[in-house]
Formats: sequence, structure tokens, C-alpha cells
Amino acid sequence: MNGNNPYAGAPGVPGAGRTSDAVELTPEQMDSLRRAVAGIVSRTESYLPEGFAVGSELSTTTGGPMATVAVHPPIGHPVSAGFSPDTEDLDTGLTDEDRDEVARGLAASAAFQVMSAVGDDMTPAAR
Repeated sequence: MNGNNPYAGAPGVPGAGRTSDAVELTPEQMDSLRRAVAGIVSRTESYLPEGFAVGSELSTTTGGPMATVAVHPPIGHPVSAGFSPDTEDLDTGLTDEDRDEVARGLAASAAFQVMSAVGDDMTPAAR
């Protein structure tokens, strides 16, 4: 049973599922990531009509920071985009092009989910 314990092993050797090169973010880098993700959320919301819920989550894994932005359309399946920026990207900031690319991709995927759920059964209201 001791071999299944994540704390088992020789001193100084990382336990199961852990690496010794875990990335620690500075408060400034974490703030930069929060601002970047908030920008992606607001840009995604600007591309979509009302009724689409957009949210985000930040976490830190053994490989570094992980950000996820998700859209839940009024009907259809939710879509999400996750990314792990490098610490260099956090120091310089994510570019506007990168933020726009993620936001447009999420908005397009969410719109596609609605179109797929509705299908061809809808009569267009206008031409």
C-alpha cells in the first residue's frame, strides 16, 4: 500500500504525479494572466448576442498556469478554449491578436453549436 501513496519514495524525489520543476508565478504574472483572460471573456461576449453565458477559470498545474474560457450557448453544447501561456508571454503580455483569435474562435464555435441544435427546422424570420 505504501507504493500507492503520493508521498512515498526517497527524500528529495517528487511523489507520484508531481514534478520537481513546478512553475511558480509572481503576483504580477498572475495579474497579467487575469487581465488577459478577462479581456478574452469581454471580447467573446461582444461577438455574441444575449443569452450566451461566458466564463473563465484560472488554475495552476505542475506544468504552469492554465486558463480556460468557456461559452454556454442558449441551446447546444458548451464550448471552451484552454491555454497554458509561457511565463515569458505573461511578462510581455498576450497580444491583442492572440486574444481576438481565441474570442472569435469561441464565438464561432458557440454559434455553430446553436445552429447544429436548431437544425433546418427553423423558418427564417427575415431575408
